[in-house]
Amino acid sequence: MNQPHEWSALGRIDLNLFRVFEVIYRERNLTRAAVVLSLSQSAVSHALNRLREQLGDPLFVREGRGVAPTPLARQLAPGIEDALSGLLRSVSRGQRFDPLRDRRTFSLNMPEQMEPVVLPMLIAHLQRVAPQLEVRSSSVHWAELKRELLAGRIDLAIEIARPTDAELRQQMLRQDPLCVVAGPGFSGELTVERYLAAEHVAVTSWRRGICVEDLALGHMGLVRQVRQRCQNYLSAVQLVAQGERLLTMPRQYAELINSGLPNRLLALPLALPPVTLNLYWAREAENEVGNRWLRDQLLQLATARP
Repeated sequence: MNQPHEWSALGRIDLNLFRVFEVIYRERNLTRAAVVLSLSQSAVSHALNRLREQLGDPLFVREGRGVAPTPLARQLAPGIEDALSGLLRSVSRGQRFDPLRDRRTFSLNMPEQMEPVVLPMLIAHLQRVAPQLEVRSSSVHWAELKRELLAGRIDLAIEIARPTDAELRQQMLRQDPLCVVAGPGFSGELTVERYLAAEHVAVTSWRRGICVEDLALGHMGLVRQVRQRCQNYLSAVQLVAQGERLLTMPRQYAELINSGLPNRLLALPLALPPVTLNLYWAREAENEVGNRWLRDQLLQLATARP
């Protein structure tokens, strides 16, 4: 395909003429076409003549009190109608949104361990209120996330709260308190002293192995004994289930993935801050109706969940 040549050929044609063509083709009458287009009949005739010259074909010939399309016009009509309809849908997309009828696909980014908590609940909700919509979940590293949001390849992101710049918008989604997952070998009450003296499993994908609870403990001048590090909580709870080690993690996720394991969920004996999750989106999507609608749905779901 010689794309530069094709774009050059298209650039010689006033695209407004295709709208005139489409209405004449549908109405089969220049007078009626002029009324639909809110133009004078002479303006419609002038536009048609310009398109005839550029395409090298009469396009429409007189027939009774109206006009009939030529073979070339019949060949061109379906493609022109489809192209104009697609352009109208693209332009209208940012101005209107009907969740019951729209077939839009949203891209939602979140850390991998959050997907079991967020996605099933969201999809179940959308099946009731927006059955035609599709949500595709992805997990892009924070360093790449801003670029993907600004490029429109990701519509919304759910991430741990962190500073960002004016090109991104953010809003708190929910706060999830931390709890302690204790293995079956750990018995009795969990005190601050026992928490700090115990062996811990820590979850982090960071190369240096620093996780949010260790940062919070460091600000308090405290250090715990981390004996095992891994990349996800699913592995961590299995490791804890083998003995008496402890794991600190968000309670909502802990309740989900510890079902069926011999672990106990205990209250954290230290006043560590909860995990704050924010919604992030591009500044350009601030007033885009579909994006705003999905943000509202996520906020409603987060508020309704205890």
